[in-house]
Order: sequence, then C-alpha cells, then structure tokens
Amino acid sequence: MFNFEYWNPTKILFGKGQIPAVAHEIPAGTKVLMTYGGGSIRANGVYDQVRSALAHCRVIEFGGIQPNPEYRTLMEAVELARKEKAEFLLAVGGGSVLDGTKFIAAAIPFEGEPWDIVQKGAGVKSAIPLGSVLTLPATGSEANPYAVISRAETGEKLAFSSPHVYPKFSVLDPETTFSLPPRQVANGIVDAFVHTMEQYLTFPAHAELNDRFAESILQTLIEIGPKTLANPKDYDARAAFVWTATMALNGLIGCGVPQDWATHMIGHELTALYGIDHARTLAAVAPHLYRVLRHGKAAKLLQYGERVWGIREGPDEERIEAAIRRTEEFFESLGVPTRLARYEGVRAETPREVAQRLKQRGMEKLGERGAVTPPVVEEILRRSLAA
Repeated sequence: MFNFEYWNPTKILFGKGQIPAVAHEIPAGTKVLMTYGGGSIRANGVYDQVRSALAHCRVIEFGGIQPNPEYRTLMEAVELARKEKAEFLLAVGGGSVLDGTKFIAAAIPFEGEPWDIVQKGAGVKSAIPLGSVLTLPATGSEANPYAVISRAETGEKLAFSSPHVYPKFSVLDPETTFSLPPRQVANGIVDAFVHTMEQYLTFPAHAELNDRFAESILQTLIEIGPKTLANPKDYDARAAFVWTATMALNGLIGCGVPQDWATHMIGHELTALYGIDHARTLAAVAPHLYRVLRHGKAAKLLQYGERVWGIREGPDEERIEAAIRRTEEFFESLGVPTRLARYEGVRAETPREVAQRLKQRGMEKLGERGAVTPPVVEEILRRSLAA
C-alpha cells in the first residue's frame, strides 16, 4: 500500500426530510448565491424546500447551469456573485451544478483569468464556501474537491481539483431523486461504477481493505441498479444508490492505491467533440480499454471477475474476457451502449483526433503505468467504433 493522506471535511446530511437542516448550516443574515440548473427543482418541490430553509438568509439566485457546465455561463454567475458580494454558495442539483458551483467559488476571488484554473492548473488559494443539496447521484461531487468544466468556444472539457472547494455540507435526500428520468439514473449508475473501477482495476498494491471496499461498491451497484431503475420510488434501493455513488468518489477507496483515470480523460474528449453524456462515453471506452490493457491489468481483472462476478473456472484469458463481457452486459442492461458505433455522427477519424487532442494537452502517458499513449488511445477507440 502506498503512503497517503486522507481528509474529507464535508458534512453529510443523509435521508428523507433533511433539506430543512440547511437552516442550521448557514448563519442567519448570510448572503447566499443559490445555483441550479433547469426547472426540475421547481417541479419536484425541492426549490420551495430550499428557499424555505434559507428564509433566514439573503438569497440571490442563478439558474441555467448546463449539463457539462459551460464556462461562459459560470462566468456570468461569478460576475453576479462579485457584484452582490455573495458570502456563501448553495448548489441545488446534480454533479454539473455542483461542479459549476465549485468553479464559481474558486473563480470569485481568483486574480487573473479564471480559465487558467482548469486549463493551466493555476493554484486556487481560496474560495467562497459552498454547500449542496444533491438531486442526482452520480459524480460524487457532493463530497470531493473535483470539478469538470466545459468551454464550447474552444471545444474543451477539463478538470480541476482544490481542497478549497470541498462542500462544507451536502444534503442527500433520496426522495429528491425520485422524479429523475431513467436515462439519468442509468447514467449515474455507470458513472459511479467506472469511478470505482478507475481506482480499483489497476495492479495489486497490497491494499486488501480498499479492494474489498471497491468490490462492495461494484456489487451494490450491480444489485440495486436494476431495482432502482425498475421502481424509482423504492426508497431503500434509491438510498443505497445515492450513498454508493458518494462513496465511489469521496477519496476513501483511492487511499494508498494506484489509480487510472484514462477512461475519463478519453471520455471528456468525446463529450467535447460530440456532446455524448459523460457516463455514456465511459461505457463506450472502459471495456475496450480493459481489453487493450488486459496484460498489465491481468491480476486485478482476474480478481474482479472472481470476487464481483463469481468467475472462477477456465484459463486466465477466458476468465478475463468473461469479466469484461459481464461488465458490458451490465451497462447494456441499463440501456447504456458500450460501442461508439451506436452513436450517430461519430467520425471514422475520431480515434486519431482524440489521441491528438490528448497529446496537445500533454496527456501522452495516461493510466496507472503511463501505458495509455496516443497509439493506445487510437486502438481503444477503434475497437469501440467496430460494429
């Protein structure tokens, strides 16, 4: 096991009826910028609950944060927050709203061009404090320091991380997710699954406890994913999903182990090029990456197949392929395609284009061993484009 530091300051308020608890987390009289996306929080009653919980605060609203939050939109919120001298940000929505709000929080006091935070990795020295009310489980953004921001004018989708943008608190009420469309629920299941795999499916590091944590997350998603899709108002299944998605990327299972994240970097480029849902890019990349890198990942692929899917018989190569196939079948059972060929408009030259875009960003040696070079990226995407 590698050396590590683990610190997660986010307070979690979990369960039904927890939104009113926001009133105890933000001091009276605080000027709060409330951020959200479209109109869903008004339709499902979350908006009214949050406004009621903020009755003791001075509230400014900023709506319209897109899926794959757009830099230009976020900068409008930054200007509003600066003008109104916002003292606290409250994100109400899913991962995109949370990610966008983290950027807003970092950009408000930032000196210089805020895009440098994501494009150049400019250090974030401070941020406006923020909290969240989660309405879509998927990204784990409610309890981590990460965010991914898009910029349409330059065709970029880039990530940043700073301990200054950990939410101070996050409300996780599973009932706020009951009205989500099936596509978003399925995306969330896949997103959490691949988050876990990026921290687990690497090489053995004598981190037995972390492996078991990761395997339990994967097994839980496999068990409750279909249940919560089939019956969105099954509170117990949805509660398990919400908490599992948080645990997949709150830093715990990544302690002391090698991590990959090549699937995410490739996926971000596909979203930037074609607007494909983030989780769907992951499903279209991950199985093919596992096949291309199966020799370097063999030990963990065999462990994954045995412990998660119960695959114990046969030669190693057959067991590895069976584990990858079971992964594909799981994603497909949720209605999430595992081939880029299933998406209209994806060009034959996409493998080379994505490889070159990553190369231009200095991402020429991705993965836990630095083995995902531009030619390997091309091979992964060629496989995904095959019918």
